[in-house]
Amino acid sequence: MLQERTGPLAPYTVVDLTRVLSGPYCTMLLADLGARVIKVEQPGAGDDARAIGPFVDGSSAYFMSVNRNKESIALDLKRAEDRALFEALLDRADVLVENFRPGTMDRLGYGWDSVHARWPRLVMTSISGFGQTGPYSRQPAYDMVVQAMGGLMSVTGQPGGPPTRVGTSIGDLGAGLYAAVGTQAALLQRERDGLGQQVDVAMLDCQVALLENAIARFGADGRMPGPLGSRHPSIAPFDVFRAADGWFVIAAGSEAAFQKLCEVLELPALASDARFVSNALRCEHHVALKDALEARLAAHDCAHWRALLQEHGIPTGAYNTVAEVMQDPQVHARDMLLPVRAGDEAGTALTVAGNPVKIGAHGTRLHREPPRLDQDRASILAALDAR
Repeated sequence: MLQERTGPLAPYTVVDLTRVLSGPYCTMLLADLGARVIKVEQPGAGDDARAIGPFVDGSSAYFMSVNRNKESIALDLKRAEDRALFEALLDRADVLVENFRPGTMDRLGYGWDSVHARWPRLVMTSISGFGQTGPYSRQPAYDMVVQAMGGLMSVTGQPGGPPTRVGTSIGDLGAGLYAAVGTQAALLQRERDGLGQQVDVAMLDCQVALLENAIARFGADGRMPGPLGSRHPSIAPFDVFRAADGWFVIAAGSEAAFQKLCEVLELPALASDARFVSNALRCEHHVALKDALEARLAAHDCAHWRALLQEHGIPTGAYNTVAEVMQDPQVHARDMLLPVRAGDEAGTALTVAGNPVKIGAHGTRLHREPPRLDQDRASILAALDAR
């Protein structure tokens, strides 16, 4: 599928040297918002993610999930001919994104100082495990490493359980999100002063930033945050509760909501119980509170209770599996599922997550299927020759 690019970033061209997840996620977000993204891959193998399963018609579902709306050209930056082509791309680009370990781009001859001297308007976004500075900067990292080092694992899982990784690659995805934000901010700054800047995003930094509540709580009272299961550390009841046929969420985030909850559930004694008369006391006695609520909730199924709570304006939600999420009418109404195919329209469709950013009439747009390795060489070279 090939459509004319639209969206707020349509005027911009991004040269994408990234691979696996954090960088490709960043550049996919930019591509979804309209930027032209030219993915530069290693000849023969391409992005490492192309070899990670599962596979659909021989193509990696992992790769396909984060590389839509991009073009692909294979270049070996150690060969003079390919370096010349790469530099011709930079002549016309607005952004260069890379996620190598710090020092790699310098060894290739494309470190920030060299790039900025030759292409002063170019924004260079560098995503790495630990950033361009600091004692860990040259160390390798993966999602698992920064989830552990950044403290996120220490507040994930059930109390008393073993260290638990968040169920999605938040180390990579968080870095990709922050990198996309930083890239757009640097482009806005360039509109003012005409100069590109280096955007330096570290996966570890992003994990620390995402610990907002845990860090603030530790700073406030000195108590070490730990895993709490599904409940909120400072609001109750704010948790997943068991009904007759399964689990669902109740999030009574205010005193008024708790009083209304007790009324709707026909539990007037709960509202006046000395253990539960304030949010602080409810948090202190959260186990007893959950037991009392679940004793009542056992009388009916989840659908009954969710409908009743929704009717009275009490925040609630289903506990969905991935399969149930993919059937949810709200998810479909927001275009949050997108069918893609490997390289063209002939293959089997793979459903992937869409882009949650809606700007005016612009939502998720599939301009191009995830590219085959080097798929766009001819058209990219023809465009360079035309200039």
